[in-house]
Amino acid sequence: MIMCSRNAPQEPAAAPADVAELETAATVEAILFGADRPLPPAKVSEIGELGGARAVRKAVALLNGRYEQVGSSFRIVEIAEGYQMQSLPEYSDVLARLHQSRSESRLTQAALETLAIVAYRQPVLRADVEAIRGVACGEVLRGLMEKNLLRIVGRAEEIGRPLLYGTTRHFLEVFGLGSLDDLPSAEQLRRPAGPAEAQNAPTGQQEEQAQPAEEPAEPDSGAADQAGEQQEELPEAETDGG
Repeated sequence: MIMCSRNAPQEPAAAPADVAELETAATVEAILFGADRPLPPAKVSEIGELGGARAVRKAVALLNGRYEQVGSSFRIVEIAEGYQMQSLPEYSDVLARLHQSRSESRLTQAALETLAIVAYRQPVLRADVEAIRGVACGEVLRGLMEKNLLRIVGRAEEIGRPLLYGTTRHFLEVFGLGSLDDLPSAEQLRRPAGPAEAQNAPTGQQEEQAQPAEEPAEPDSGAADQAGEQQEELPEAETDGG
């Protein structure tokens, strides 16, 4: 739902609606509530199988009158020849904070990697984060601090007293953690081997075991020559015996 201007359709107050009109109004309300763009009255009527565009317009007037009567924060407004639900201008500040909160949860891959390193190794130096990632992380760390996900927790007791980084309470809120102890362990993060991997691993081991560890020794050439001579003498011995 987005913010609206004060251009909601203004029509004379209708007489008390009957049951059929209330059902039509409820159907129109459901369709416009679930729509992500303005819908023409004819389209609303087609989707809801209603009595045409005129019935939709009447339902919109009935709904807007009800919203105004109970002090709702939104109205059905006419935009680009269609109807759409929009919030009133006076709630723009509240919705701006909502969109800001949503944007905080959308992080780039580099930001997620950096945030994970700090979360598991805090307090940690920027140099240590960069050594693990292999790239400069100054801008990423600064961006995470602007989102109130990281903070400076102190200085290291070494030359230059470099800054140490850690997570904030807001970090726990964004990721739904009670404390840092609720971070998943390394075993929980490790991807389990799938059926194909589990089947291929023993096969590889069996192939390695099937291969001979050492090549067989070559036969002694002298012994081979002697065996050949003995085989050549055998026919002569048989002939003499005959």
